[in-house]
Amino acid sequence: MGRAKEIIVKVIPSNIANDFIKKYHYSGKVVQNSKLHFGCFLDGQLHGVMSYGSPLDKRKVLPLVHTKEDKPVLWNEMLELNRMAFDECLPKNSESRCIAVSFKLIKKNAPHIRWILSFSDGTQCGDGTIYRASGFVLTGIVENSNTCRLPNGEVIHKMTLESSPLQPRKELGGASYYALTNGKYNFNKYVKAVKGAILKGYQLRYINLIDKTCGITVPIIPFSKIDEIGAGMYKGEKITILERKNAKEV
Repeated sequence: MGRAKEIIVKVIPSNIANDFIKKYHYSGKVVQNSKLHFGCFLDGQLHGVMSYGSPLDKRKVLPLVHTKEDKPVLWNEMLELNRMAFDECLPKNSESRCIAVSFKLIKKNAPHIRWILSFSDGTQCGDGTIYRASGFVLTGIVENSNTCRLPNGEVIHKMTLESSPLQPRKELGGASYYALTNGKYNFNKYVKAVKGAILKGYQLRYINLIDKTCGITVPIIPFSKIDEIGAGMYKGEKITILERKNAKEV
């Protein structure tokens, strides 16, 4: 693992984490409900950030994991890893080590947390290489038609609109999402109004059980399925897992 063992992972203030995310995350955006931020330091310099928080829609994700008594985990007993960004300065295997250390810190300081959820953006970024290397299991692959590219190049996700439907939006001339849709969720109407284009791709859902006595209630999908359905992506490039493996062996 080399110098990856020398990385220090510790909690950092949200303003420092958010500034780093805006600079290094491919979206350039933070998630407003991120509450717990870990910084990854090497030689005293910040080179990575992992932000955890509650999912935007708890009702859909809580049934994914049950306790050993076969009851749903409570809303405050899980976290979503909803932003992760690293610069190019860290050594190989740094990301998976940082995730592992953050899990240990969560388990020590917040022992009520039972599981971690995360999503991989196979439309713009990748299919979850780091999650697979960090012991997550794949529990969902869905075609993604919830992302829109505006004429100015900005990318907007449907959940951004639906989580703050009354917020004025510059692309709507200051009107809110609800003002456009008459108080309804209507992403297609928004896309048409802003003259945007739907980005096609996949979203992949990963789960990691911190509490090993819990159980996942949905089928675990073999990683080979990613290539089978054409969902492979790495650093924004459509490429299969097999192609990446073969390239390393050359």
